Formats: sequence, C-alpha cells, structure tokens
Amino acid sequence: MKELKLGLQMGYWGALPPPDMVGTAQHAETLGYDSVFTAEAWGNDAFTPLAWIGAHTSRIRLGTSIAQLSARTPTATAMAALALDHLSGGRMILGLGVSGPQVVEGWYGQPFSKPLARTREYVDIVRQVLRREAPVVNAGPHYPLPFTGEGAWGLGKSLKAITHPLRADLPIFLGTEGPKNVALTAEIADGWFPLYYSPYRQEVYAESLTGAKPGFEIAQMVIVNLDDDLERALYPVKAMLGFYIGGMGASKQNFHKNLMARMGFEAEAAHVQQLFTEGKRDEAIAAVPTDFADEISLTGSRARIKDRLQAWRDTPVTTLLVATHERSMLETMAELVAH
Repeated sequence: MKELKLGLQMGYWGALPPPDMVGTAQHAETLGYDSVFTAEAWGNDAFTPLAWIGAHTSRIRLGTSIAQLSARTPTATAMAALALDHLSGGRMILGLGVSGPQVVEGWYGQPFSKPLARTREYVDIVRQVLRREAPVVNAGPHYPLPFTGEGAWGLGKSLKAITHPLRADLPIFLGTEGPKNVALTAEIADGWFPLYYSPYRQEVYAESLTGAKPGFEIAQMVIVNLDDDLERALYPVKAMLGFYIGGMGASKQNFHKNLMARMGFEAEAAHVQQLFTEGKRDEAIAAVPTDFADEISLTGSRARIKDRLQAWRDTPVTTLLVATHERSMLETMAELVAH
C-alpha cells in the first residue's frame, strides 16, 4: 500500500493570528507529520510565521504555501529561503506562486503579464543564488540582473550570495492551476501544490505532469471534516469554494473558476460566480455541486474518510496537507493514514 505523508496547512491569517500556532505545529510534529506550511495573501507574510514555528520544532519540514512572486524580488526570496534553511538545519521547502491579477496589480503594484515567463525567470534566479557557482545574472525582461533600465546609475554589479547556502538543491514547489503552468511546474520544480485535485478525475492533470522528474512531490491541501451528516460536513468545503470561485478573481478572469470548469463543472462554476458577484453569497455556497466539494475533500464519518483515503493512495499525490488548527483532527488523520 502506498504511503501517504501528512502535512499541516496553516494557511494565511484572518483578522488575527491563529491561536497557539506553535503548539499546533509541535503537536503535528509529535504525531509524525512530515511538513507544516504557511501562506500569505494580503495580510501576514509567509516567512515570518514559518521562522517562528521552525524555532520551536526540530524535525518537521517547513514550507511556504505559497510565497507570492510579486511580493519580493527573486534574490530577496532566495535570501529568506537560504536563511531559514540554515536556521532550521535543512528543513526548508520554498513554495512559490504568481497569485492573481487583482492581488498583484492591486496590492503589490506590479504588472501581472506573462506569468509563465516570469515564473521561469524567477525560479532560475533563485536556483542561481542557491547553487552559488557564479555571480547571479539574468538577461530576461522581467527580472534583469544587473538592472540597466530607465533610472539605473549604470553601477550595478553581478554578485554571489555572501552566505554559503546550506543546500544547493533546496526544494522548490510551485502552486499552479492551468495546463501550461502545471507543465512548467513539472519541468522546473521539485514539487507542486494543486489548488483542487480529485482522485476520481486524474486525467485533468495527467498530460501536464508527464515531464516530472523522479522524486517529484505533489502536496494537496484537503479540508477534513468529521461529521456523520455529510451535507453538514461539506459546508466548510462549499463555503471555501464559493469564495474562491466567486470572489478570488475578477469576473472576466478567475483562474479558480476556470479550473473547476476544466474538472467537469463549467455551468455550475459560472452559476456560483454569478450568484456571488450579485451579492448572494449564501446562494452561491448552496450552488456549489456536492460531488465536486466531496471529491476534493475528506468529509463524513470516520469510516467514510478511512475508506476514501484509498482513492488518494491511488494517485500521484505524495502528501495530504490537512487544513486545520484542531489538534483532534490532526490526531484523527494520523491514525487513519497509519492504518
């Protein structure tokens, strides 16, 4: 039987930091969880909470899921990853993603154009920093190094990191959704964060993943909700989907809605988005198809969740990221996956 690793997905903060974040991560480590991930949107950053967690743990891998490309230059991101890898004794996973045009242009004040080309350049620069074989240079249009464009003094110098990285092969994961983006991830990254993954619709990503190298990891976030009433158990999943499909993206360009459509729910995705944009949020949540919400989560009775874990073992997914701050849920998943 295929081994499924477990990770803890801390996510990004709401109005306040989650309570006892460190204690939850420590508990996950005690239970044998492989990794813990933190995220950022337009509030907290991903690296600071991860450093705090890393200072209070000793074994669990530490990852950003995801750090947004437009928040930092590639070299600044490489510096943060390099520092955390040293401080944690080689536990760092650098998870990156482009985010979306609303956040990139509205929050970071950066252009969203050509996300594939930007991602390729960004990852190449980070890898140059980590290899430390030569001064970092990049001739691409998105992150030119040295910078010689308008406003430059002409004094820029190619540099190598002062600090020697602990690992030249520090793993880089990408969070991507579209077919070309997933194919790029398989080509240049060490792992992938799908947004939605259904064990029952593996064909959606199969072609894009053909270029993945041996050891390629897939870390999939799942909402786990233990409740004998399936509809009640699925409500948090539908609420998340309603928000992402309806509100996390512009009406004319919403990558999450497009992905749901590619997974076989095109009409339903359009209907959810319409209701959400009309301000009918409760109706939008109710309109999320039960089948879709059920396939991408682990919900229902304990016996049902245990049974449905087998479907995940029959996929290329290597890690289930449990999205919870409840210690009892961490314990339940550790028991179910172990048996």
